[in-house]
Amino acid sequence: MAEKARKAQRPLSRRPRVRHNVTAAIGRDICSGRFPPGTALPRESDLCETYGVSRTVIRESLKVLETKGLVRGRPRVGTLVCDRADWNVLDAQILEWMGPDVLSAELLGSILEARRTVEPAAAFLAASRATAQDIADLERACDDMGEAEGDLETFTAADARFHETLLRASHNKVFHQLSSIIHAALSYALHASNRASAKRDEALDVHRDLVDALRFRDGARAESCSRHILDLAARDLSGLMGKADKT
Repeated sequence: MAEKARKAQRPLSRRPRVRHNVTAAIGRDICSGRFPPGTALPRESDLCETYGVSRTVIRESLKVLETKGLVRGRPRVGTLVCDRADWNVLDAQILEWMGPDVLSAELLGSILEARRTVEPAAAFLAASRATAQDIADLERACDDMGEAEGDLETFTAADARFHETLLRASHNKVFHQLSSIIHAALSYALHASNRASAKRDEALDVHRDLVDALRFRDGARAESCSRHILDLAARDLSGLMGKADKT
């Protein structure tokens, strides 16, 4: 009992928090261009001095960044910053570290292309496979979008939930997995398009039409509604993407 009491009194290790903070700091410095793609990071000793931590923390942080595709170790060369094409842009932390760069025309365009490939197919499948609960969840997401009024964050959260639920409602195992994998990228893209949109009511009406198509098991109409939603997103993003190209 005495031994258990002594263990309980020991302060919890702070290393996980320290590593997390250092990982984020290096990640932001890479994403901001302080350490450009194709260049080598400073030596471990220099990184220790820059971020005020031990070699162990630096090594652990670099391992995390390597799993995200930001860096890779090379024998006798050091740690190289990877090309942006190798970054895992579906990773929520990388999207956060990218800051304003997340709104680049290239990234937003890539997300929209992926959605055009996946979502209409998911909507078509959901028309024959969605359960009553799936449809109720989609309807609730629409209601939350409608109740959000001028609250962009609340509207976008409900919008993202709608599209993730639609993928799951297809009852396709791959689409189901994608609903979790693309959550962060989808949320950023929806936030950008919703912010750029002057008429969110128009998009909400089409979302409701899609739910209605699922309720009547009309696959062609559901697919058409999904394409219409994506056309509206492309229209709203066009101006924003044009500005991003000029910066």
